[in-house]
This record gives sequence, structure tokens and C-alpha cells, in this order.
Amino acid sequence: MANYENITIEKGMYGRKGKTLTQVLEELDPSDNYANTPLDGMDAFQRQLKRFDIKVSGPKSDMVEKFFQTSNSAALFPEYVSRAVRQGIETADVLSSITAAVTKIDGMDYRSIASTPTENDKALKVIGEGAYIPQTTIKTQENLVKLHKRGRMLVSTYEALRFQRLDLFTVTLRQIGAYIAKTQLSDAVEVILNGDGNSNPAVAVTGTSTGIVYSDLVKLWTSLSPYELNTILAPTAVIQAILAMPEMQDAAAGLNFQGTGKLITPMGATLIHVPTMDSKTVIGLDKNCALELVQAGDVLIDYDKLIDRQLERATISVISGFAKIFTDASKKLTL
Repeated sequence: MANYENITIEKGMYGRKGKTLTQVLEELDPSDNYANTPLDGMDAFQRQLKRFDIKVSGPKSDMVEKFFQTSNSAALFPEYVSRAVRQGIETADVLSSITAAVTKIDGMDYRSIASTPTENDKALKVIGEGAYIPQTTIKTQENLVKLHKRGRMLVSTYEALRFQRLDLFTVTLRQIGAYIAKTQLSDAVEVILNGDGNSNPAVAVTGTSTGIVYSDLVKLWTSLSPYELNTILAPTAVIQAILAMPEMQDAAAGLNFQGTGKLITPMGATLIHVPTMDSKTVIGLDKNCALELVQAGDVLIDYDKLIDRQLERATISVISGFAKIFTDASKKLTL
């Protein structure tokens, strides 16, 4: 009998600090042991689904009640919910396009670091023998990163869901993840514009007209130097105006947009649509230097309620926040 068939799964496995159930199961049942076997390519959680013959996707997926056939299989249900929500977050992910670093913490207090070089510090001057070498000062921020809890509460009963197919339930959970991702994007925009509490709001660049024109993008591009303008965040009206610019009608831009659906600007920056932004504001940033994403744990689930089939008040949430790394690596264009 394979090792994965002998593991006892219990609530306490969810209490391991900084670890998901999948990671705990991997410690007990490493995937490396299944190389060149029919189970190769499955992680420890997927092997447990196979153990209890639970199909979570496809037209022949099982019903929700299949998870609750035994106490061991019931303990898998919160991890299934967590993974489905995480898939939704990853599918709607935009944060990876604007964050330079991701920091995972176990507590609720986190103080980031920052470096604010002067123009003289940025210049790499010739250094003579025995001469003073310019310094780059790195220090911790004065204030803690503000963390926000974003999520949803399941308002349902086990009786209402028990006969629903897992494939359909997964779609609902993924949508919850997509909502969380969009809210996190709004949090990121707020920090970029107004700062992270350490007196570092975005420097404003004034547009040349009442509506955005190509010269405004050029002005934003030059103002960001020596950083690179590789990402632009804009509201709906501005996105429409940029796509209608004559400069966006060239063959390369059109081919990329029509072929992949990814928006670019004539300067090669990635264009990201943020409907919640103010219609008179555009953000330009260097995604490699501007923002740090801070995550307190993974997707948080009321695992004890889900295992006990108490879905009425079970919550799904994510705790995260953002910190600026280099303040001048992001600017806002005011129209």
C-alpha cells in the first residue's frame, strides 16, 4: 500500500504556522517518492483526492458531499476551498505586473526598508585613488506597513450545497478570488498615489491639456528618469483615449493587442486598466523598483467550520499590504 493511503488527516494540520495543508502533507508524503510512477506530477493534496476518489473538475465531477464521506476526507475540504480561491486570485492577478518584491510574514507587524538617494548620489562619478566613495543609505521605514483584510463570507448551508457539483462550486470560489485580487489592486493604487504612511506620496506631473495626449505620456516618461517607465495604470476613459491615439495605430501595437489582448503603449510600457481610479489621474511606474507586496499568511479559511459542515458563517480572506521601495520610481500624471 502506498504511503499516501496511510496518512491520517486532521484539523490540527491547519494550525501549522506559515504552512498550508498541502505543504504539511508534502512533508509526510514527499512527491519525489513518486517519480516515474503513475502518480508522478501530482502533489500531496492531489494524491489524497485520488485516495478518496474525489473528482473536483470536469463534467463528471463529484458532488460537494463526497468530501464528507469520512473524517479524513472532510479534512481536505478547507484546502480544496483555499486552492480554488487562490486560483481565482492568480487568474485575475495584476499585482505581479506592478510589484518588485513579495514579502510573506507570519505576524501583523512589518516595517519595510527604503533608500532615498539624492541626485548627487545617483551620479556614478569617477573616483580617484584614496578619494571618498559615495554612499547609498538604506534604513527601515518609520511607520509599519498598513495591512488590510479582504475577503468574503459564505452565506449558505451544507444542505443547499451538498448536491452541487464541485466543478460548479469551484467557479464560484474562483470568482471570490478574483474579487479579492481586484480589491488588492485598489489598495496598491492607493499606496502608490498617497504613500504608505511614511510621507512618500507620488510626485505629480501636470498634463498639457484637458484630456490625455501623446505628449503627456512623453512627459510622464521623461519625468520618471533615471527609472524606466514600463507600466502605466489608468482608468477607463484614459485607456480608451490612449488606444485611440494615432501613435497607437502602428502595426506592431495593433498586432500585439489584437493577437494577445495585452495592451501596450508606443513607449513599450504595459498598460493596465484600473476602473476604480480617478478619471483625471494616470500612474506611471518602474515595476522593478516601485512597490513591495506584503502578505500575512496565505488564503485564510475557517477550516474548523468547513470540516464540521458549518458553511453558514465561514469566511475566506487574505491579509496584505503594500510599501513603497523607491518613491521616485512612481509618478502620477494629473490631467
